[in-house]
Amino acid sequence: MRERPIRLMIVDDSIVARTVMSRILETNAAFEVVATAGHAGEALALLDRIRVDIILLDVEMPGLDGLTALPDLLARSHGAHVLIVSSAAADGASATVRALTLGAADTLLKPGAGSFAGRFAAMLVERLLKIGHARPEAGAPAATIEPVTLAVAPPTGGPIECLAIGASTGGLHALSDFFGGLSREFVAPILVTQHLPPVFMPYFASQLSEIAGRRAQVAQDGMRLQSGELLIAPGDGHIGLVRTRGAVQVRIDRAPASSGCMPSVDPMFASVAAIFGAAAVAVVLTGMGRDGLIGAGAIVESGGEVLAQDARTSVVWGMPGAIANAGLAASVLPPARIAERIGRRARAGSEAGAWN
Repeated sequence: MRERPIRLMIVDDSIVARTVMSRILETNAAFEVVATAGHAGEALALLDRIRVDIILLDVEMPGLDGLTALPDLLARSHGAHVLIVSSAAADGASATVRALTLGAADTLLKPGAGSFAGRFAAMLVERLLKIGHARPEAGAPAATIEPVTLAVAPPTGGPIECLAIGASTGGLHALSDFFGGLSREFVAPILVTQHLPPVFMPYFASQLSEIAGRRAQVAQDGMRLQSGELLIAPGDGHIGLVRTRGAVQVRIDRAPASSGCMPSVDPMFASVAAIFGAAAVAVVLTGMGRDGLIGAGAIVESGGEVLAQDARTSVVWGMPGAIANAGLAASVLPPARIAERIGRRARAGSEAGAWN
């Protein structure tokens, strides 16, 4: 039986861009353009009536811009993917990094007028076929997912010597909320694994440094964990840790992870558990899939604490939902409240802590 066409919505304030992309795609039996919209507000209204697999989204539009609208489009679309097609979507551009961390499936640089044929048309078709049909079960809006009801346990006692954070789809927004709620007095080293390709990691580190108000850099072999700094997993390796002569150093692990993710949250959590035990805290933020579940088990087994983002504030309650459903989360909270909880524990354990 032949698979149904991939249902598309094109959102662009340029009628020329909408028309040309529609013509490119309507000649291919793999696609069906079911809607076009001139601005994000119109797209959101259309999504109340129609289901699509992929939204082709421009960034720079009057009124509500594409990046601001992206989380709402993902939530309203019941599992649709978003392909950013924009002149602002060059490799390494801040808009590209922000789009990917907000939950876009991919980005494509939009050419100037008159250059839509040829290479752009071929690349557009290639990207859309790669993204494919929507997966409603993985990307359902948080509001439709039944959250796990857990009592908010009091923070685990003792100092925090390392904080490890895993995130994927929608991660930048969640990380922004988290660091907005984290006290500047918290100075334990912070490790972050965000699902992004290698080319974007330096730009992501720059954005995260600005968001967090702390020095952030992409982790490399041999780096020592430093008080108050953030280390980010490179796009082509997982963060691992070793203790050498009393100092904790990074070891980048490039072996395939069981989750299939590169980088993966699981190896980072497992390594943090082995080195820091009960002094470790792991946080799992919004993201598709189950990456972090195995590593979270290692954190709990070593006496550490695992905290998960709640369904209501997650773009996709896949990764944190897996943690909560497995009973591994001490608490399931919005990112800012997770940060406040960590701050309370850090203050309570500051006298005995290695970093506080």
